This record gives sequence, structure tokens and C-alpha cells, in this order.
Amino acid sequence: MSEWMPAAGDTAAPEVEAVDALETRDWVESLHDVLRRRGPERARDLLESLQIEAQRSRVPLPVTSRTPYVNTIPADRQPAYPGDRALERRIKSIIRWNAMAMVVEANEKSSGIGGHISTFASLATLLDVGFNHFFRGPDHPSGGDLIYFQGHAAPGVYARAYVERRLSAAQVHNFRREFAPEGGLSSYPHPWLMPDFWQFPTVSMGLGPLTAIYQARYMRYLEDRGLKAETGQQVWCFIGDGETDEPEALGAISLAAREHLDNLVFVVNCNLQRLDGPVRGNGNIVQELEAVFRGVGWNVLKVIWGSEWDALLERDTEGLLARRMGEIVDGEYQKYTVAGGAYIREKFWGADPRLLQMVEHLSDDDLWRMRVGGHDPEKVYAAYRQAREAKGAPTVILARTVKGYGLGEAGEGKNVTHQQKALNLNELLQFRDRFAIPLSDEEVVGAPLSARYFAMSEGVSWNATARPRSRSSSRIPSGSASTSMTPACCRR
Repeated sequence: MSEWMPAAGDTAAPEVEAVDALETRDWVESLHDVLRRRGPERARDLLESLQIEAQRSRVPLPVTSRTPYVNTIPADRQPAYPGDRALERRIKSIIRWNAMAMVVEANEKSSGIGGHISTFASLATLLDVGFNHFFRGPDHPSGGDLIYFQGHAAPGVYARAYVERRLSAAQVHNFRREFAPEGGLSSYPHPWLMPDFWQFPTVSMGLGPLTAIYQARYMRYLEDRGLKAETGQQVWCFIGDGETDEPEALGAISLAAREHLDNLVFVVNCNLQRLDGPVRGNGNIVQELEAVFRGVGWNVLKVIWGSEWDALLERDTEGLLARRMGEIVDGEYQKYTVAGGAYIREKFWGADPRLLQMVEHLSDDDLWRMRVGGHDPEKVYAAYRQAREAKGAPTVILARTVKGYGLGEAGEGKNVTHQQKALNLNELLQFRDRFAIPLSDEEVVGAPLSARYFAMSEGVSWNATARPRSRSSSRIPSGSASTSMTPACCRR
């Protein structure tokens, strides 16, 4: 086969670019034709043949373990969301406030006692959709799902249990004081300190993912030998993107793929920040992790963009927007979180006049409010449902979030947010307004976790949320294992 050689003086003239565009469109239309006539399997065979021929012709191949920087599940393939979005948001907002107030109060009582606000702020939707629609309690016919929680998000799990009336006000007021006479709560998931609440320890970092893999493998071992019924019981593991740098976190992922552990789901909270700065300032952690997991045989579901992006991506017939999304490094995406819509318009959309035209109907505030996927319940639900139904391999969900989501000037998307332990009055008022917390200006002072607020939380009608995972009751859990909506990972 003769090799292509550039002609003398050949340049990338506009005429050549136009020919390239036509040629690309020709190939894309041919692919669509094959898909219509023969289906995806035939299209895959053709692409594999082209890859072999390209390699034989010494063409440098792209990294095929990375897909474009867009959601794996397109909008037209999303299932309908089954819950009451407004009610679920109200419950989630109450939980957000209580998680924040818990940490603020603990540090006001004892400066330096610690605790984390920003991790759960980024993880709230990912956990909320799981609790409302997927996690199954021990009384479910399939048996209780096993959940390994991201350790620094513990205040959010406590806050939900408080709203469910499974924790007392005294316990919540004693966050990080588990040996207080009236009872308290451990800093992190710790089954020795709280045996009636936590099942798995997930701090130190990296141990949760490793033990989750072996838990799923042992469950499959018992099923294969007839020692345990095959019920569809699932293992869920929530980890941070920075946590994946721990050797233990990814050390056994090839085993999970080799053993076809489709009873295992990893959810990686990709908020782009670790405790002291960016995870990959000059890289892209979602794309990096996709390559690692796909390379060993996992199903990979990317949840990157919220619903506000759907219409724009649908209009992106030339792939211009998708290409631009993949060009930006994580450090710049962090900057977009704090810099405002005008900056986003200039730096992201302004790279090409055609991109600017796509958003000319949107204001700067509209651009700034466009969510990433991990804060969109519909996108999260679609990924969880596909993960639950996957067969033959484990699944990892890479969800883009914003660390400190909702904290505003107090630390949303900022490098200092991991260490944020307190909010001033103005920041508390902004938090209240953003999530429509029903507290007056006077009541907001000090971020109260008061008896009045607890009474308001009791008034939430849980039976109008999603279908309950417990088969015996859809009411507010009374604290007993038979009625609680919280799975076995938090109870014994």
C-alpha cells in the first residue's frame, strides 16, 4: 500500500478545510446508514476492521478507552423519573441544612474539632437518589444492599437519619463526641463506635473500594456454591475522585472485572478537589478514570452535564460543543464555578463564533446556573437504573459535582472548601435562600439545629416521595429495622 505524502507547499487552506468537513460528514452519514440498516453490532465490526487496517498502515490510533466528554446516557434514552421532584428537593434541602448546621455547631462548641461540610454538599443528590429509589433495606425480599459511604460525607447520612427520627437531637448536637453521656456521633463511618448504625469503616481512604470489591466477590462465591440465594443483592461504594489516588482504591478493580461482579457499583464523586487543592488541575480526572476502568473491563457511565445542557448538545450536530468540552482541563472547570457567567461566555463559548451563537439566547446568569450532572436527579437516576440492570461486569459511575455546592461565597468550588467549618450570618442567609429553608432571619443566626426545626422535619410526608424500598411501611421510619428506609449498611 502506498503511503500518503504531503504535496510540496501543501497548506491547510480554507478549501482543504472545506473538503475535510465534507469528507468527515460523508463518513458519519455512512456510519448512520449502517446503524439504521444493520444495527450497532455491525457498526462495531466495521469500526474494528477500520482500526486493524489503520494500525497496519501505521496510523497513530486514538485512545479508545476514552469516550467523548459527554454523558454516557443521552437525554432521549433516559427513563422517566418516578419521584416527586419538588418534595424530594425539600427533603434534601432540610438534610443539607442539618448536615451543615451539625458541623458548624460542633466547631462553635469546640474550635478545631473538625468535620466536613463541603463533601456532602457535593454528594447530596447522589445519595438522595439512592436512598429514595435504589438502596434496599434488610427486610426487602432481595436482602439489604450493602453501602460503603464516602467517609467525609458522614454528616449528611446523620442528617438524614435525624430527619427519619432514627437519631435523637442530643446525638446530633454531640457530633464528633460519641462518648458524651447523652450519646453522640462518631466522626466517620465506624462500626466499632456505632455498631447499631454503621456497618463498614470507610476512612482511612482507599479501604472502602478495596473491601467493597471483596465483599461483592464473597457474596458471588456463596451464590455460586449454593450457600446463598441469588437475590440481586447489590454492593454500592461511594468514593471521592482524589481518593482514587490511594493505591488500595484501584488495586483490585481488575479482579472485579475478571470475576464478572455485576453485583457491584462504584460511584465516584468527581468534585475535582482533594483536601489541599485540585485532583487534576492540568488534566481531566473523569477521562483518566474512564480509561482505567474501561481498560480492565468495567461498564463506565459518565454523568457530567445536567439537563440544562441537553438542548445545546442536541443542536451540536457537528460535534463542536462536545469537542470543546473535552478540551478544557479540570482547573479551568473549577474556575468556571466561581468566576461567573460572563467569564464562562468569554473563555468557554468564546473559543469559536459558532459556539457563541449557540448561547446567544442565554444570559450570563443562565450560563452560570447550568448544572453539572451529579447535581441533577434525573441524570443520576438514569445512571443508577442502568447500573442496577447491568449484567456481566461491574459498573462505575463517574459523576461530576461541585465541592461545597450551595455554600456560595463560603467556599463553593474553592480550594479552601474542604477545610470550611463555619459560615457567617450572610453566608447562612444565602444558604437558606438558595435551598428555600423555612427559617426567618432571626432563626438563621448560629445555624440552629433546634427542637423547632426538628418538629418541622417531622412534618415531611415521606410516603409521597418515591416508592419505599421497605416492603412493610412507606411512612416515616420509626427507628426499627423493619420500617426504616435506610439500608443495612447503616443498621444491624
